[in-house]
Amino acid sequence: MTILLIVLGLLFINVPAFAQDSSSQSVKPLYQLPDRVLSINEKDSTLSHFIVGSDNGLFKITSNNSAIPLWTEGRVDQIIQIHVATEKKHPAPAWIMRTSKGIIFTSDLEHFEERNNGLSFLTIKKYKDKETSLEKQIQELKDICVNPVNNNQLVTATKDNVFYSTDAGHSWKSLGSTSRNTPGIKAVAVATIQGETVVFMSHPIFGLSYIFPDRKNPAWNDVSAGFEIMPSLSSPDEIADILPIIRTRADGSVFTEIYISQTYLPRLYRFNWDAMRAELIYRGETPAATIDGLTSIDNVILYSTLEGFGSVDIESLTSPGVPARFAEWNEAFSKVPGMINTAWIPTGRSGFAKGILLNELWLLYPGTVNSPYAEVANGRKCIYASAYQCRNQAGIDKYISAVKDRHMNGLVIDMKDDYGLLRYDSKNPDVLAKAKTSMYAINLDDFISQFKKENIYMVARIVTFKDRSLASYAGGKYAVWDYKLKKPWLGTKGMEDVLDEEGNPTGEQQMGYYDENWVDPYSEEVWEYNIEVAKELIERGFDEIQFDYIRFPTDGLNLGNATYRWKSPGMDKESALISFLSYARENIDAPIGIDIYGANGWYRSGTRTGQDAEMLAEYVDVIGPMFYPSHFEQTFMNYPPAEDRTYRIYYYGSYRNTILCRNRAIIRPWIQSFYLGVSYDRLYYNSDYIRREFYGTRDSINRGYMCWNNGGDYTTTPPDVGSEPYVGKTPEAAETVPKPALGLAEKPKFVDTGLSILDTILPQSLEEDIKGGYFPFLMTPALPILQSK
Repeated sequence: MTILLIVLGLLFINVPAFAQDSSSQSVKPLYQLPDRVLSINEKDSTLSHFIVGSDNGLFKITSNNSAIPLWTEGRVDQIIQIHVATEKKHPAPAWIMRTSKGIIFTSDLEHFEERNNGLSFLTIKKYKDKETSLEKQIQELKDICVNPVNNNQLVTATKDNVFYSTDAGHSWKSLGSTSRNTPGIKAVAVATIQGETVVFMSHPIFGLSYIFPDRKNPAWNDVSAGFEIMPSLSSPDEIADILPIIRTRADGSVFTEIYISQTYLPRLYRFNWDAMRAELIYRGETPAATIDGLTSIDNVILYSTLEGFGSVDIESLTSPGVPARFAEWNEAFSKVPGMINTAWIPTGRSGFAKGILLNELWLLYPGTVNSPYAEVANGRKCIYASAYQCRNQAGIDKYISAVKDRHMNGLVIDMKDDYGLLRYDSKNPDVLAKAKTSMYAINLDDFISQFKKENIYMVARIVTFKDRSLASYAGGKYAVWDYKLKKPWLGTKGMEDVLDEEGNPTGEQQMGYYDENWVDPYSEEVWEYNIEVAKELIERGFDEIQFDYIRFPTDGLNLGNATYRWKSPGMDKESALISFLSYARENIDAPIGIDIYGANGWYRSGTRTGQDAEMLAEYVDVIGPMFYPSHFEQTFMNYPPAEDRTYRIYYYGSYRNTILCRNRAIIRPWIQSFYLGVSYDRLYYNSDYIRREFYGTRDSINRGYMCWNNGGDYTTTPPDVGSEPYVGKTPEAAETVPKPALGLAEKPKFVDTGLSILDTILPQSLEEDIKGGYFPFLMTPALPILQSK
């Protein structure tokens, strides 16, 4: 296993490519700093402890790899060091943790203090036993960084707001964001540049942005120059991490440099402040890979990547390999419960002359989906079935054959349709009190038994907040409300021609409406109704619940008239969806899936709909992005070889959505198994079009898919491709590219072996031998990436 892990790490230690720029020897310092370097004796501080943050909390690892819990009140996503003044005026080390409870400070790993003053909180509605209560919950924090020159300066961020502290996190002030309308902040940093504090943030559309937080009326400035843009797209690909590094010249003076990586492309940059552009220093060879969790040891940047670590020497611009003790770290991580996110490894166990801080460690285990029902839901390849057609035996036989003949193993079927009608014979009186049942409802028990005999995985689709039936219940009690017209809201299209019986204009016009009726997502009684439907379906044989239309209405010229009468003070769209899905998770003992727009799986943004996939992945097991090629702009990913466009969309889309969600849910995309009369479909739609979608999904993450054809016509849909090699010409499909792109390494199963009494009292030894810092077998040739002019 040790050898396997090291060899897997090789896949992401690539010889750098060349880029035109000045040589590394001629690069001058970009900005000056005072001659100041902090020095801490690890033997006399908490820095001597091996500590690990996971989804289960913070743990100390003993010398024999037992895990002692230190803080278990929530998930620990990131830890950073700061140095604080003491009564003796000497800097002492302390820790700041970014957690699901917000920012936590500790100086001794025994006493923990929340430092959330000024940060954003959400109001979450709880509903249990017919009782409603409201709770405050910290809005999820995406990143945290300390200024390496001034440790009192910290910066963190939610998805749409950057926060800045000048007192080591005791208080925070909002700096806003570069975009008021488009959320999606991934990374932040703070540094001293030319004597002034600068805060950086990354945005999924605008690239890198910076602000001078201490100036009067500070404003954000965007920088996109130098960052790679994917072919056919117009904006830089997302930035994953931003790292300020203090460097020392030969004369002992120090200066700062900023290093930046990208989330979905294996690229590492040095940021040139004077030129305001990114300068590429490392390019990986794989088309889709992730570089995140940047940290430094002397002149080497170490980063987390899929199945291991990578490194770049920022002077020679070569990779020295992976840390020599990686296998030992991995063994220690296996003793910690929950997914591993972050760690401090002290000198005695780091293999270096100093300790090292590691982040984004979930990347080491891409084969482990951090979801309670992942094992059940993984690998399902499904056909969507028309409930209307399944009302009789001929329809049942049709869809059993459609699944089996294509070597698939799952079926998705509406049990509550787009109009809110039940498509099955409910026996739950609480459901029947509010529901309308379709006249074409199926005999559920007979239906389920026939598919179960064929070992077909059954997914019940429940259209949730788009519900004409429930919207009309009790005079519109649950409807989204039009505050001007004092009646249930209905989206308007504008004035349209009135047509006669033959479809010809009559010369008159009338208001056109969208065929969508919405219920209030803030309503706990709406939640309860849908969950009762879901629970009954699981009890009667379905394997998985799929909630569709888990969003707010988006279409209508009169959208501003829509009001939400069930909205409690302090709630917003994000808190409404969290509240509903939390309620669903507490009450459904089965895999839960949701559907999202393709764009919300491609970009870290929940604009308009509230569908923030990263947030939603905390509460569900499966996410179904609709990467339909026909629904994107026809230029999107449309470049030679053009026939491979559908492969590329599903290859990159599935990978991006998985990384975006931090591998907390199975990404099971909807496959376009239908024709739409757009330009690309007119040229290319056939069985190969769909087959390429299968290949792209398989070569990317290989966790299954769902085929959509609203009319149930799958004559053009080919069988699953299995392990058959893809013979397309697109570079992503080349034999030399690892498949699946995401990787397969799994976190070793946690086994609680208990603690000996000595584990709890013996100090961590610092006297172990310090072996070579990087594994020599993985050394790469010294090929500079910056070419001399």
